[in-house]
Amino acid sequence: MTTLSALSNASLDQLFREARTHHHWLNTPVSADTLNALYALAIQGPTAANALPARFVFVQSEAAKAQLKPHLAPGNIEQTLAAPVTVIVGMDYDFPEHLPRLFPFADARSWYAGNDALIAETALRNSSLQAAYFMLAARSLGLDVGPMSGFDAAGVDATFFKDTSVKSNLLINLGYGDHSRLHPRAPRPDFAEYARIC
Repeated sequence: MTTLSALSNASLDQLFREARTHHHWLNTPVSADTLNALYALAIQGPTAANALPARFVFVQSEAAKAQLKPHLAPGNIEQTLAAPVTVIVGMDYDFPEHLPRLFPFADARSWYAGNDALIAETALRNSSLQAAYFMLAARSLGLDVGPMSGFDAAGVDATFFKDTSVKSNLLINLGYGDHSRLHPRAPRPDFAEYARIC
């Protein structure tokens, strides 16, 4: 197995140190090829038993944005309508049905049979992980992101996931952010304050 090398400082800056949550967007479209490349990267991140419960809806057209708008918190409407794409990250509660194909090494589907609480916990935790992978993948492709939780999940579900086993988890605005309108970075505590080695 090849030993991994640390990424360059420029890459670490792009992914973490200089990366920001964006609320203002340039009027620059994101191509379907870029969205496909983004998905192909993000789907590689690890999840429990390769469950991959996240489902991604790329809201890009004016019609789809109009359907999403009524379900947004007032403070999120302007930035969402201005973003080239808004990604609804959903979580599929029927993910165990895909495990025989996605995790053929064991009978993983049986681990979840009849355990709705475990299904819900696994779907939430792992789709949230996938959303984080998605944001890092987006940044690696030169895109900016603006994750949000200010929305009516039931309304989004009724509009975009009707008659499915998928529930919405969070939204991510996606595109090319207006870096001239960023606020100063909020504080990040030192290691000693928020972490410890046991």
